[in-house]
Amino acid sequence: MREIYFDNAATTRPSQEVIETMVTVLKDDYGNPSSLHMKGFEAEKYIRNTTDILASLLKVEKDELIYTSGGTESNNLAIRGTAFAYHRLGKHIITTEIEHPSVQRVFQSLEEEGFEVTYLPVDSSGYIDPDQLKEAIRKDTILVSIMHVNNEIGTVQPIEKIGKLIKTVNPNTLFHVDGIQSFGKFIIPVKRWNIDLFSISAHKFYGPKGIGALYKRKDIRLKPLVFGGDQQRGMRSGTENVPGIAGLGIAAKHIYKELNEVTQHLYHLKNALWKGISDSIEDVYLNGPSIEEGAPHIINIMFKDIRAEVLLHALEAKKIYVSTGSACSSNHPQPSDTLKSIGLSDDEIQGALRFSFSKYNTEDEVEECVQALKEIVPTLRRFKRGGSKK
Repeated sequence: MREIYFDNAATTRPSQEVIETMVTVLKDDYGNPSSLHMKGFEAEKYIRNTTDILASLLKVEKDELIYTSGGTESNNLAIRGTAFAYHRLGKHIITTEIEHPSVQRVFQSLEEEGFEVTYLPVDSSGYIDPDQLKEAIRKDTILVSIMHVNNEIGTVQPIEKIGKLIKTVNPNTLFHVDGIQSFGKFIIPVKRWNIDLFSISAHKFYGPKGIGALYKRKDIRLKPLVFGGDQQRGMRSGTENVPGIAGLGIAAKHIYKELNEVTQHLYHLKNALWKGISDSIEDVYLNGPSIEEGAPHIINIMFKDIRAEVLLHALEAKKIYVSTGSACSSNHPQPSDTLKSIGLSDDEIQGALRFSFSKYNTEDEVEECVQALKEIVPTLRRFKRGGSKK
């Protein structure tokens, strides 16, 4: 029985090119990039190569990029670093009700430390209301943080319009975008979109885990989270993760070379899955945006009268891997804030599954998944409904 991996919003399989590059660094070019000898120079070349790639893709300067341990650190550095660098100018910050835990919990911690937070609500598709954002921005608003693509339901916020609105209302308000689910899926000209800080995580686009990046506009001050040997201009001290940085660069380079082809493929798979499920199984509902409006790789479906966790494990028994929500919060299971915010009841949330695709997935895998669901869902419903009569 083959494995079918439909949990690519949690992580993706690293590409062969990424693996080969990282093995070369680990085996041969293992020097410390801060060393003054040839081994250090050879290691540093990988960092410079990745920096060239990211700067070109994002249309930014090379010294506006900081490497981190991943998306969570990038988000923490962007938000906490901004808050404590600019708190004398104001202590009001804005985010949404459906952010990733690595953003949401940072804002909660800042509230405990004396900052005032406005949490913007969203509609049933997960979109913020620009008028509510406009009304929320004040003279003392130092930061707005809004994710580009929601990791649970795939809502794509109109970041270009939001960036323009923020700078029109208050040019001094900084704009952070969690781009962890969008980098590698969309072209993102951060400066043209008025983005001041932008977070990236390599393992979401066929790169390695444990490495991420943060774009920081050159003239922005950040208070570092990590202190030490002043690597990366003192913004993120510690010996750089050269194998990870090298893998990030290769992954970014390759995914943007094939972006149009992969995007079409992902939309095709998403359409095929929804059509297959909705045509053959009763009482299923799409959570969040329409198929066309949502991100190409994420779809969230509610199965009425089914506990999603039970369905997940039934699929797992057939080596089909999906998710009930954000992998980063699975150690503390509770009803999804995102699904609550778009209007689902606790019972409806209990029936929600996320399917997320990669370039490696095939239409045959989608068909196999649909067939498995056609067998499993009626069986589980019979057990549930039969049990409820006793």
